[in-house]
Amino acid sequence: MFAEPFADGFSLMHRLDPRVKIVAAALFSCVTSVSVHWRAVGLALATAVILVCLAKPTLQKVLRRLLLANVFILCLWLFLPFSYPGTPLFSLGPFVATVAGVAAAALITIKANAILLAFIALIATMPVATLGHALRCLAVPEKLVYLLLFTYRYIHVMEQEYHRLHDAVVIRGFQPKTDRHTYKTYAYLVGMLLVRSLARADRVHDAMLCRGFRGRFYALHPFFITFKDIASLIVISAVVGGMACLEWLPTI
Repeated sequence: MFAEPFADGFSLMHRLDPRVKIVAAALFSCVTSVSVHWRAVGLALATAVILVCLAKPTLQKVLRRLLLANVFILCLWLFLPFSYPGTPLFSLGPFVATVAGVAAAALITIKANAILLAFIALIATMPVATLGHALRCLAVPEKLVYLLLFTYRYIHVMEQEYHRLHDAVVIRGFQPKTDRHTYKTYAYLVGMLLVRSLARADRVHDAMLCRGFRGRFYALHPFFITFKDIASLIVISAVVGGMACLEWLPTI
């Protein structure tokens, strides 16, 4: 299964009701993603950092995930400053970076990191199974919830199946190259993986029916909203409202 390095803990973020955390993360990410003013984005980043501090995760694990995300953002820095019209800032040979391009890249970087930190603090601090049940309580369609839960449960099984198939072709002398035989081999491998996935899905479905499955999962631990949850949601909503005011009322 997927690793859940932030799910275990006893911090304030871990003790909050999962439904509250999902709603708070949705509000925060929606407002942050559409913000273009620096004050709103700065408040979003500061809020995300505070939420992560309240979650008390291992700093090394947080930095590792930020590094992975910022590797992709680095590609943005390689192109956006030089393709954005505006006042020239500096040049690298025939390529000219503009002030507006650098500002746009910096804005996207801050927003992406703020949303990632907020999701680490709010969403990653609960197991995926708890996340699925909380989404169902928030009226998310059952099929989407079950798709999430089954994907989480069996994605590692399909990874193991892929490695078995790959090892089988390697044992038979397959060496990948940039030729037609290689492309056909990988196409057959993917096709066989899909066939085995379908067969395994049928077996899993039959096994669940034998165990009395009637199309619904039940949570062993029901959710309860406490005063702490309500107060936390009010505080986060107030901060998000402040971000919205800074964004759409920039004269404040």
